[in-house]
Amino acid sequence: MQNKGFIKVFAVILTLICLFYLSFTLVGRQYDKKAEAYAKGDLELKNQYLDSLSTEKVYLGYTLKQIREKEIGLGLDLKGGMNVIVEMDVAQVLRALANTDDPQFNQALQETIVQNRKGSSSDFVTLFRQNYERINPNGKLANIFSITMSDRVAPTATNDQVVAVLRQEVKSAADNSFNVLRTRIDRFGVVAPNIQRLDQAERILIEMPGITEPERVRNLLQGSANLEFWKTYNVNELGSFFNEINTRSAEYAQALRGAATTTDSTVVAETTEAEERKTVIEKSFIEYFAQPYFAMSGATGPIVGTAAKNDTAAVNFLLQRYKDLFPADVRFKWGFKPIDQRETYFELYALKGDGTRRGPALEGDVVTNAKADQSQQGSAWEVNMTMNSAGASRWATITGAEKGKCIAIVLDGYVYSAPVVKDRIEGGRSSISGRFSAEEAGDLENVLKSGKMKAGVRIVQEDVVGPSLGKEAIHDGFVSFVIALIVLFIFTCLLYGFIPGMVINGALLVNFFFTLGILAAFQAVLTLPGIAGMILSLAMAVDANVLINERIKEELANGKSLRKALEDGYKNAFSAILDSNLTTIITGIILAIFGTGPIKGFAVTLIIGIAVSFLTAVFLTRLIYEYQFDRNRWQKLTFNTAFSKAIFNVYNFDFIHNSKKVLLGVAIFVVVSIISLFTLKLNSGIDFTGGRNYIVRFDQPVKTGDIEEVLQPVLGGSAQVITIGSSNQVRISTNYMIDSESATVEEDLVSLLGQGLKEYITPGNSISDHILSSQKVGPSVAEDTMKNAFLALTIALICMGIYIFARFRNWAFSVGTVAALAVDTFAVIGLYSLLWKVMPFSMEIDQTFVAAILTIVGYSINDKVVVFDRFREVHQLYPKRELRAIFNDSMNAVLARTINTGLSTILVIFCILFLGGDAVRSFVFAMLIGVVVGTVTSLFVASPVAYSIMKRQREKQAELKR
Repeated sequence: MQNKGFIKVFAVILTLICLFYLSFTLVGRQYDKKAEAYAKGDLELKNQYLDSLSTEKVYLGYTLKQIREKEIGLGLDLKGGMNVIVEMDVAQVLRALANTDDPQFNQALQETIVQNRKGSSSDFVTLFRQNYERINPNGKLANIFSITMSDRVAPTATNDQVVAVLRQEVKSAADNSFNVLRTRIDRFGVVAPNIQRLDQAERILIEMPGITEPERVRNLLQGSANLEFWKTYNVNELGSFFNEINTRSAEYAQALRGAATTTDSTVVAETTEAEERKTVIEKSFIEYFAQPYFAMSGATGPIVGTAAKNDTAAVNFLLQRYKDLFPADVRFKWGFKPIDQRETYFELYALKGDGTRRGPALEGDVVTNAKADQSQQGSAWEVNMTMNSAGASRWATITGAEKGKCIAIVLDGYVYSAPVVKDRIEGGRSSISGRFSAEEAGDLENVLKSGKMKAGVRIVQEDVVGPSLGKEAIHDGFVSFVIALIVLFIFTCLLYGFIPGMVINGALLVNFFFTLGILAAFQAVLTLPGIAGMILSLAMAVDANVLINERIKEELANGKSLRKALEDGYKNAFSAILDSNLTTIITGIILAIFGTGPIKGFAVTLIIGIAVSFLTAVFLTRLIYEYQFDRNRWQKLTFNTAFSKAIFNVYNFDFIHNSKKVLLGVAIFVVVSIISLFTLKLNSGIDFTGGRNYIVRFDQPVKTGDIEEVLQPVLGGSAQVITIGSSNQVRISTNYMIDSESATVEEDLVSLLGQGLKEYITPGNSISDHILSSQKVGPSVAEDTMKNAFLALTIALICMGIYIFARFRNWAFSVGTVAALAVDTFAVIGLYSLLWKVMPFSMEIDQTFVAAILTIVGYSINDKVVVFDRFREVHQLYPKRELRAIFNDSMNAVLARTINTGLSTILVIFCILFLGGDAVRSFVFAMLIGVVVGTVTSLFVASPVAYSIMKRQREKQAELKR
């Protein structure tokens, strides 16, 4: 074996990397357990405990926050929580940038809004331009946008130039929305949230584990950002007021400490109030500040002081309790960013309300542009801001009156910057300087731009999973994984004997370890489909070992020595393993590109598992055998057992002849399936139609027909009910009010569910107590999902055909492969149409189903590649031999491998199907169909089709030679 040293070094390095990254998960779990023990079931206390340690270095110089970012996270289907996709309102952005008096602009914008919500493959700006140019063929977008964006859009600008500027503005608004949402989620107290931009610039994915108040989150996410400019107090102007609050708070804290021994009703009432707010006051106001500037002589500026993050709630409580001590126009706001590297301390600012409303001096909607740049004096960063004419006039008045004082820039209630006014600013052009880093200047630019981009967001897709359902998913996933491993271990030992079987099993365990370690290195989130992908990759890893062991058995049967047979077995199986693994990885890449959420997680896990299996099966197992052979051990291995001898013999089937009968059966099945697709149709899930799903669990078994009957009247006749898992658990699907823009639509629907199901609700409980999870998919997301699914499947088939052609240099193999894969795909679709009304679990056509189809394509092509690889090998040895004989001999030679791999995969699939939980049951059932049908088509469709084409090719070549 060449490069043995390199393989050893690489394996050791990979092992150390995996141990390093997995160690963060172990440490993170230990601190989670400590937090749970401390909190005793109180989620808020648990979060406070973890927050208090977040900046402490607890392991190898890493803080707890860094450790939690590096550990393998559990997906919402395992942990419970909320997953949403929000879409920025691009129409609001365009309105803010345009002359909205133009009727053709308004008509085009309204039509675009309607199209976008129905779903479109084009982005909002492209749709808007198409509609505008259709309504006004000779219209110039510059006439609309040059009025409000004169510094970027000239009156003579072409539509292409205007659209380029609009895209940049939309991107800027999307960046700001992203930052605002991230800040809101962090302030909400979510532990380990995940927020990321999606392919469409205006969409953002947010995952929040452990959320128990989804309505609060909806309100939090969908509120518009509010940019304001506030006047400020000098802290020395409020000195006497702070002295008074300090005295009062000290007395209050003393009274609370004595509450346990006093009977004063006032103190008891005050204690109860504090307990209700979950804020315990233990010391005076000044003692909560690490740096109480208000108590320092000579202090100036608007900063009251700095306080630890965990003390901000107590400070807020005391300021609210004693607000009447201060002037009526004073407002206190916290700084947005912590001031120390450990991210522990925040500054408190004293703001001054303006006018009779005692509000901000200026609203942020007057800002027309902002840009971060380096100053002319040197490398220092500054932010240049431009206002409209009304804002410029007001800004001149404010800056003239506040010369020498600070103006606070406030977004979403937090102070981002408070620059000092050096002089009156005329013309609306300001330069904000300070000790900004490039990142900080960029953040402030986005903050200022949010004033003119009051672009709200709306939730277009939502999943809420209750913690009880998450625990069940963890249990189901773990049980199915362990049993699948045990079954695989037993099966491999039965096939090849104890020693070769345990070498394969050891490789599978190393495969699992490496896969987990790489997932940890990528900071991946483990979901139930991800676990299914891991199990499936282990089953497919067996395929590589089966290929090698079957080739070793062949070489031994040809009279070679054990060591020579092992060497040739690995060498001859290499190309088939490489081709089959690469085709599966191609499928995984397509899934990762076009899938979202759990499907993408499944794809990533599958890709990693397949890549690692190549290392473990082809190289590490061989190192083990060579190590033992060098020490004269394992010299009597036969790679055969009584079990394998009893069920596998030397085969001599005429597959080409018998393929006609199979193809006739395939044709009959296709006709039946087509009839079924037109009559029974498919059970389309909300991923493709739009709508909502609710999983509801009752105390007693219920009949789906009864539930559907009572819900039809309250849900506008749109209600489908199926049993999920046990007989007391159902899933309710509806598209009622899916187009509603009401802020209370989710609450209204839950209320309607409660109204319809009142007879089934446990006395004393509400319908919310019975809802385990909910899911919403808007029409636009559903339309995008359907298009992506079709595109992914088409690209997968094309890629497989191209790869086969590239590897085997004959389009006959490509046609045979694509024909067989098309039959595999249609077989699954047809059986889903025939069976969805009778099977005891959901058989919906959704993203998971598409992932199953693509996985089947990747798995099924393995069989085709192995057969074609053997044909290539035999054909190179005997180029003049009859084609029919070569094809039949090749298929007979690999038949044992085909059966062994199919059986091992089917055994694993059965484990997941019966033990893996409802979330993946439909997926693995589709896989079961695909594995069985794929095995048949490899032998009776792909090869016979390739044979027929190659036969004609030979006949034409013979005619040309004549």
